[in-house]
This record gives sequence, structure tokens and C-alpha cells, in this order.
Amino acid sequence: MTIAPERPVALRVGRDLVSPELFDKLAAFCADEYGLDVEMSARVMNEALAFLWTMGTTGKGDVMAPSKAVDPAWHAFMLHTQEYTTWCEEHFGRYLHHAPNSKTRTLGLMSDVMAAITEAGFAVDRSLWGFAAECNEPACCSDGPCC
Repeated sequence: MTIAPERPVALRVGRDLVSPELFDKLAAFCADEYGLDVEMSARVMNEALAFLWTMGTTGKGDVMAPSKAVDPAWHAFMLHTQEYTTWCEEHFGRYLHHAPNSKTRTLGLMSDVMAAITEAGFAVDRSLWGFAAECNEPACCSDGPCC
């Protein structure tokens, strides 16, 4: 016999990992700094926070990378050095460093990162986790093997 849960379990969202005021401040900065519209900026900030939480709580930072779309939100948070440092220390007991390597954005890695974020209980906006393999030659997206 199968027993269905009384109500579905809601997935977590990255934006809930910071105060609403800080989220709005970071999303607005990301929009201004990287030329994103407000809605897109909020979406990428949400994904970046879920990514950072997953990276910080799993200890898999050496095998995780943000997508090209999500990376600017991590940069926006890091540029708010006091808030970023405090958040990292409070949640992980250490600073989460960013070691850029755009050549690692592959289908396998992005799939692994999305799976890890999902396993951590977060909803994932799959459309923001694109990778170089989505390029159609001869067009080039500038961050992978199709270039």
C-alpha cells in the first residue's frame, strides 16, 4: 500500500537565505552592475544563493561552478564584502572563495550542480543553468568547447 503525503513539501528558495532587504539590495545592484532587468536579476540572485548554500553546506566547492547566467549574482554578493563575509561565517564558519574557471561549464558539471542544489531541497530554475554545449556552431557563446 502506498501512502501519499497530506500536502506536498515545498522546495526552498535561495532568496529566503537572506533578509528581504538584503535580497532586494543585492538584486538591484546586480541589475545595475550587469545590465539585467529587475526580474532576471532577482531570478539569478535566487539561484546564486541556493548555489552558495549548497556549496557551503556540502563541502563540494572544489567541484561546483555557477553557470554563466548565475555567476554575476555571486559577484554582486561578494562585492558587498561585509554582508557576504558575515553571511558565509554565520552559515558555514568560513569564507566561500570564488576561483573562476569558465572552461569548466560543461553539460556534466551543470547537471551535477543542479542535482546537488535539488538534493539540498531547493527549487532550480533550469533555464539559468545553461552550458556551452547548448551552443549551435558556427555560432559561439564564448565559454566552452564550441568556440
